[in-house]
Amino acid sequence: MTTTTMNNTVPDNSQAGALSALKPLGPLGALSPRVGPLQGLRQTFSLAWRTLVQIKHNPAELIDFSIQPVMFLLLFTYVFGGAIGGSPHAYLMFALPGIIVQNSLFTTLNTATGLSTDLEKGFFDRLRSLPIARFAPLSGRILADIAKQAWAVIMLVGIGYILGFRIGTGPLGLLAAFGLVLVCTLALSWALVLVAMLAANPEKVQIFGFVVLFPITFTSDAFVRTASMPGWLQAWSKANPVSLIADAMRGLMVSGPVTRPAVEALLYAAGFTLVFAPLAVRAFKRRV
Repeated sequence: MTTTTMNNTVPDNSQAGALSALKPLGPLGALSPRVGPLQGLRQTFSLAWRTLVQIKHNPAELIDFSIQPVMFLLLFTYVFGGAIGGSPHAYLMFALPGIIVQNSLFTTLNTATGLSTDLEKGFFDRLRSLPIARFAPLSGRILADIAKQAWAVIMLVGIGYILGFRIGTGPLGLLAAFGLVLVCTLALSWALVLVAMLAANPEKVQIFGFVVLFPITFTSDAFVRTASMPGWLQAWSKANPVSLIADAMRGLMVSGPVTRPAVEALLYAAGFTLVFAPLAVRAFKRRV
């Protein structure tokens, strides 16, 4: 006669609490056979909280969202500002919106790497026996990292203000810029999530992410004006979604056109969501 033992470790109290919220109960406490949209949304928030509550036990997770953005801001302002913008202050007024966009895009790589790590450690295997919405594990992680990005954006604006950046529009423009970058980042995250579902391990996710994000970001007008680029590169830069988001952010925070770049950026966001979100959910289902 043989006996079997469970190999999975027991999650800590914070994760156990989040996992317990994923069980939609029907009449008499029975598990509901189907998960409705509202229940799926509740599961998304539960899994997002599961990611955020880890910061309490490991505050070092905030380093990437705190030190790295400030480092980029200081380096670009005081190392390149005089050469590109004529003075650090003039360049800061131009570059801060672009630095915010760049930081938000690179944060999506943390989302993809975190999901890949959860897959490797078998966290999602624990969810297979639960009636859970297919999108909830992915959207929960994205939502948690969007909250971390919101912290980074607030910090960048605050440090920028200390260095001399001034809002040229008003509080409503700043809030609109804040919302625009988070919405666009949320949409673009789905493409990196798909990469996380297809890549074999977190290291490959990072390699692929850097190979894609670096050229897209640095061939935009996030850091330099498009007019300074070669003619063949200007055409790409003007159509680059990073350029559109950065231009809309400048218009909302400082001055300049807003409607066209903002509308086109939101169209890009809708397209990314419609294309990559279903593909990511399908890849997740196959992977798990």
